[in-house]
Order: sequence, then C-alpha cells, then structure tokens
Amino acid sequence: MAAIDDETNAQVARPSESRRDPEQLRARLDAWLKTKAGDDARVTAVTIPESNGMSSETLLAEASWDGEDRRLVVRVAPQADSDPVFPHYDLDGQFRVIEHVRAHSDIPLPRLWWSEPGDDALGAPFFVMDRIDGEVPPDVMPYTFGSWVADASREDRTRLMRETISVLARVHAVPVPDVFVAQPTGDDTPLRAHVRRLREFYDWASRDRAGSGLIERGFAWIEEHLPETPENVFTWGDARIGNIMYRDFTPVAVLDWEMAAVGPRELDLAWTIFLHRFFQDLAELAGMEGLPDFLRREDVAAEYLKQTGHRPTDLDFYTTYAALIHAVIMFRIQCRAIHFGHAQEPADPDEMILHRATLEAMLAGTYWGQIK
Repeated sequence: MAAIDDETNAQVARPSESRRDPEQLRARLDAWLKTKAGDDARVTAVTIPESNGMSSETLLAEASWDGEDRRLVVRVAPQADSDPVFPHYDLDGQFRVIEHVRAHSDIPLPRLWWSEPGDDALGAPFFVMDRIDGEVPPDVMPYTFGSWVADASREDRTRLMRETISVLARVHAVPVPDVFVAQPTGDDTPLRAHVRRLREFYDWASRDRAGSGLIERGFAWIEEHLPETPENVFTWGDARIGNIMYRDFTPVAVLDWEMAAVGPRELDLAWTIFLHRFFQDLAELAGMEGLPDFLRREDVAAEYLKQTGHRPTDLDFYTTYAALIHAVIMFRIQCRAIHFGHAQEPADPDEMILHRATLEAMLAGTYWGQIK
C-alpha cells in the first residue's frame, strides 16, 4: 500500500463530483422554499463545499423567512449520472431517524426544517436543516496528519474521547423505531442481517468486474466467527469522530445517520475504534507519529463500561468486521474513482483496498499485537 503523500492522492479514494450550477440551484431552492415558508421567503446564496461527502451531496444555503436570516444545510440524494457510492438513498428516512433521535434523547442535532421526498425541486430528494458552527476532525488530509485534534493537549483529546463515547451511550439508549431503520427479517439476527446487507452491497459494487479475494476471505472469516448477540440496540452506524462537529472538544452536532440500524452496540464502538486506526495506520505509513494514544481500543471499551455499565465483548470480531465494512466501501469508492478517471484499474483488485495490510493482519489475528 503506497503512502498518501498529498491531498490529491487522498482525494482519489473519495472523489466527489458536482457539475451543478450554484445559481441554478439557488433559484430552484428559492422557488421551493416559498411553497414551505411563504412568499416572503428568499434563498440568497447557495454554495457547494469542496469537501462534499462520498454519498449524499451537501449544499450550503443562505436564506430568510419570517423576518429572520437563516444559515442552512441541504442534504441532497446524488444524481444518477454521478455513479453514486451506494445503490439506494433514503433521505426522507434519514430525516425521520434524526427526528426520532431528537425526540428520545438529548444528543446534539441540527434543527430540522423540511424533508422533500420528490425530485421536482432539485432533481433528487433532499432535506433541510440548520447549519451549526464547529470543528470536524478532517478526513482529507486525515486529522492524524496534523489538525486541531493533533495540536490539542492529551487532556483535551481525552475529553473529546469521553464526550464522543457519551454520544454513543446516548444513541444506544434511544428506543428502536418500528420504521426508518433496517430491521432483520425471518430467522435473521440483527447482526446476521447486517452482514447479509453488506454482502448484497458488495455483490452490487463488484458487478461486471473482478472481485476482491481479500474481501471474500473476510466474509468467510466473519461467517466462521459470528458471535452470539443476546442484546441489540439502536445503532448510529457511521459512528466516528469525523461525523461529529465539536466546539471546545464537546459535540455540538452529530451528523450522518444513513447507516442507522438495529444491532449490537459493539458495531458502533468498533467503527469508532477502527476508523481511528485506519487514519493512524496511514499516518505511520507516511512516516508520521500520528495519534497512537488516542481512541485506543482498551480506552474506548473502559470508558463505555464506565458510562453505561456494559462491558464491550468480542471486539476482535467487531473491529475485524468494521475493517471488512470499510474494505467494501473503499472497493466501491475506488470503482467510482476509476469510473471518473481519477484512478487506474489495478491488476490485483485487492489493491483497491487502502487498508489491505490491516485487514489481512486482522484476519490472521496479528494486527492488535503489533500496535504500539
């Protein structure tokens, strides 16, 4: 795996294309807003951030109604011709999930305004929420390469970890909704249903191309080591610090709920742990120290136990499963990069997995023993 040595190379892993004209979007959003907030409503500006995400598109809008200026975020399902990362997008479902979380917890969330399930206004479904000021640990370049997180004191990073685990604890106390999140069917356990959905996503992502032998070995390992899951809770799904906006190392907005599901709470804990290790491994590969003492597996587990009384179990399994989930997503993102001409098709499909060495070591049972 080659080291990431500049922002251009990092962007290859997550291309984001928007060919839409901001002024045209402003006019269309302005016309739509009048149907929701009255004839005096105005959208005065729309911008498309350079760091737009891998899945849905984000627009930043300046608007006003009822005599008040508003700063808004508009999350829009991707256009069909953008070769979306995922096969299906349910923006209205995500809106309802956030409403549900807000109604049953004190988790910091942006204020929601409207969900538009139709395509007429912007060409795709979208929802509108308030924009909140704060800092997000960056993905590009990764926060382990140097950032406000890396520049913070160890005490402040510990506070960030503690507050982040508090978010997870509160998420897991939210009652499971009857709708809006993926539910197991038939004799499936929630975990087995989760694995099945990942398999279906990978089969879709690898259609019409050579698949990854490493990913196939990963699925076989998961099936062989699947643990019992007597307790299942509401899970956030994309539980990582890059989806939290912080102010003074305290969360002020928890974002991106499209992966919410029913399952073991270790799914979220392992995703938090693994995504940090992913960025930490990249930093070390690039010859940087990174943040080896941050979000360590044992520290996350101990803090979660302290806050909830639940001792996380089977973290070898769940962190390996997190690495497999990320491998499937990275495989799909690289397919998209190839589609847009940002990357070349490798001779070995396993090279499309940026953390190939990590997943191989996890499957071999050697990864955690080599962590500093």
